[in-house]
Amino acid sequence: MRIGEAAAAAGCTPRALRLYEQRGLLPPPGRTASGRRDYRPAEVARLRVIRELLGSGFTIEDLRSCADRLHLLTQDPPPRCGAADAPEGSGSGVVGRRLAVLDAEIDRLTRLREDLARRAFGDRTGADPPPR
Repeated sequence: MRIGEAAAAAGCTPRALRLYEQRGLLPPPGRTASGRRDYRPAEVARLRVIRELLGSGFTIEDLRSCADRLHLLTQDPPPRCGAADAPEGSGSGVVGRRLAVLDAEIDRLTRLREDLARRAFGDRTGADPPPR
């Protein structure tokens, strides 16, 4: 499968596919006799996993740190995310770090919202605006 076909099958663009290759998320594909990239179904499945993980809040850097295990997530059924990443309950690894980052961002946004509500509505912290 050529790059455009593989990208379309995985729901991304050829440019994104090249970026994933450059960043080490996808191994270099085979080449045809004329030098064009040639993708197999296993690479398209891996691309789908990458897209799903990016859509779930992981970053390319997160995925780079475990790129050697991304193929495990193409299995049917896939292993639990934490299982391939770190001992259960350890809170370490890519999943634990991403959860910590998301929790910190939620805390920051909650404080920001409370501050804005306090400024806008006085002592009614977190209250909805008055009806119109």
